[in-house]
Amino acid sequence: MRSLKLTFPYAGQQVRSVDWSLLLMGAIILLSVLYQFRLTTESVNYWSVRVERIETQRQKKIAPRVRSTSHVREVGQEIQQEIIQANAIMNQINLPWESLFDSIEQASSKEIALLSLQPNVANRTLRIGGEAKTMSALLDFVEAIEREIIFEKAHLLNYKIKQNSPQQPVGFLLIASWIEIS
Repeated sequence: MRSLKLTFPYAGQQVRSVDWSLLLMGAIILLSVLYQFRLTTESVNYWSVRVERIETQRQKKIAPRVRSTSHVREVGQEIQQEIIQANAIMNQINLPWESLFDSIEQASSKEIALLSLQPNVANRTLRIGGEAKTMSALLDFVEAIEREIIFEKAHLLNYKIKQNSPQQPVGFLLIASWIEIS
């Protein structure tokens, strides 16, 4: 049997310049990612504080000190518009996503392929689009959605059997209202 020649690093061995350059590049990338993270965090904090301040002013009905000029009224209207947009975003963020997804997951089967979920926060409805292998699988899915605790009034809006496909799946769109679970 031939002997194996292994070369282990020893105390006098020099580190190659490629190793140092890779280490330097990694350190530069790490520093740039940390800098970007810091900028993003500062921006998020700025907007969070601004929204909180505006909300507290709105709740206390304390109008900020303003001069009675048309420019100030325009700025006030812009701030009100920003508050409305921020509240709409907060309502979408505060959707019961986990409960909705868990219920849909429990109701679906291998015969159902979900293609879209479109929540409507104002009406508290969820439009579910997808395809079913058979019409009976689709009807079973609608019934299963109705049986879920978080949903009420699940309705099949439309369906279409795709004749040009060999399996002839059923494309569907249904709508379900969700309820608040505390």
